Formats: sequence, structure tokens, C-alpha cells
Amino acid sequence: MKQRVRAILITPDNTLLLMKRIRPGIDPYWVIIGGGVEDSDASREDALLREVREEIAGEAQIVRLLHQLENPEGETEYFYLAHITQWNFDDKTGPEFQRDDRGEYLLDELPLNTETIADVNLLPEEITHVLHEAIQRGDLLTTR
Repeated sequence: MKQRVRAILITPDNTLLLMKRIRPGIDPYWVIIGGGVEDSDASREDALLREVREEIAGEAQIVRLLHQLENPEGETEYFYLAHITQWNFDDKTGPEFQRDDRGEYLLDELPLNTETIADVNLLPEEITHVLHEAIQRGDLLTTR
């Protein structure tokens, strides 16, 4: 069974980096940055750091596994809380960005609060509830 990893990326300003997807015929939606674990990845964590480098040319520090779920395709998805201090979406290198049939990918930096999370169409829906609860507990904020 394929495994996927996702990085809930919290910036030093306590904002959340999400990927906004715009595809023809579908309402815009947001996803957590990440992708599939490859055979060449030494671990899920290594796969996550590779995906962050590919998708936003960023360097993240993994804090902990926050949630795991099985998606409708039967894949296990692992959602890690991570802190990020540098990124450059202009330097993205992921293969998905080379395909014209995938629609648009836009990096979106959003306030880390329950109102914002409720207002965006964040998929999968289950992660919206997980983030909402974690924000209410104060589990996601960085310390300075």
C-alpha cells in the first residue's frame, strides 16, 4: 500500500503554508504540502523533507507526527507538524509542476486560526477538524 506524507508547515510568524489548487471545473481547494513516499526514501520523515524541498524549495524541521488517516484510495497519509523558516516557491522542482493537465498550484500563507481554517476548502476534510482542535489547544504555535 502506498504511503503519503504531509507537512503542516508553521512559519516563525505563526502562519500556515498551504498549497492552493485551482483546477478547471472544480472549486478551488487547499492541501497540505507533501506527496508520496518513494522506494529511495530512507524513511517517511526523509520523504517529507524531500517533498518540502521539491514543492517549495524549503527546509523544514519536523516536530512530530500529528495525525494519520487512510484516504479514499486506500493509501495511508501521515501528517507531520513542522516548522519552516525559509522557502521560495519560485524555485520549486516537483514533477507535478511540469504538467499542464494538473491545473494551478499556488503557495498560500494563511493566519493560523480556527476562522481561517474553517473558511478555506482544506482537503481532506478530516485534517480540517484535526487542525481546528490543535489550534484550540495551542499545539501548533512556535515559540520564540
